[in-house]
Amino acid sequence: MTTALITHPDCDLHAPPEKHPERVARIAAVLSALEGPEFDALTRLRARPVTSDQLLRVHPQNHLAAMDEAVPQDGYSFIDADTVMAPGTLTAAHLSAGAAVQAVDLVMAGDARNAFCAMRPPGHHAEPETAMGFCFFSNAAIAARHAQAVHGLERVAVVDFDVHHGNGTEAAFFHEPTLFYASTHQHPLYPGTGAADVTGVADNILNVPLPPHADGAMMRAAYEEKILPALDRFAPQLLIISAGFDGHLADPLAQMELTDEDFGWMTQQLCAVAARHCEGRLISLLEGGYDLDALGSATAAHLRALMAA
Repeated sequence: MTTALITHPDCDLHAPPEKHPERVARIAAVLSALEGPEFDALTRLRARPVTSDQLLRVHPQNHLAAMDEAVPQDGYSFIDADTVMAPGTLTAAHLSAGAAVQAVDLVMAGDARNAFCAMRPPGHHAEPETAMGFCFFSNAAIAARHAQAVHGLERVAVVDFDVHHGNGTEAAFFHEPTLFYASTHQHPLYPGTGAADVTGVADNILNVPLPPHADGAMMRAAYEEKILPALDRFAPQLLIISAGFDGHLADPLAQMELTDEDFGWMTQQLCAVAARHCEGRLISLLEGGYDLDALGSATAAHLRALMAA
């Protein structure tokens, strides 16, 4: 089986103001890094939009209505200082969430061993009733709930290696013992959540905060000592990665010091978990990553590991 790459040109309709870090050029940088012959074996697919029913498994109707009402006719509307809508943002957000659902369907059907969604806007900061942190819908949580509702899975895990804590995924999972969320993230840093003593309703939340300037050795220790053993205990039937590459040493939004090789190593370890517990089924969703060169090279390392799994 192959690795699927899901993307869509209408991600570019989400066009924040100039100098906003979550910019249109991010997807172009990712796709450019995946153009070489070593990536010819990728199954390249166009994303399909999410449905209201799929969104409603995580977000209440009032949130969907608020997002509809926030769309500007022209110019911009600001959800908060960082989270901004252009006229085409909601179209892009629907495609970004839809790609996550599509990836679940692909791996559950056996049409791909794993899948990477090169989509924006990202999702892991969006709480059930609150868009924030560049995010409008909780893509990873939507994918997890779809896997349970449509494919009958009992246990789904999300592992988040974005440099920022995924407060939105945590909020969606906190009271759900059949869903497991693990995050390594720089602390202190936006959004200020992700303390190690937050464990969820059934020890189904695992936060591993790391200090500024944490490097690959510290990240690998966090995985070997905490993340991987917890995943083995939970034994998920599907593994979802919130793949943020803003922990890269070149990224301007934080101070962690990870390299391309570190992202490749984490991906290899998570693919091994998927092989042990999930029949290899794994999907990965692009979250952060704001230095374009680092985003491209780290994503390429991630895809090499997915394709080798």
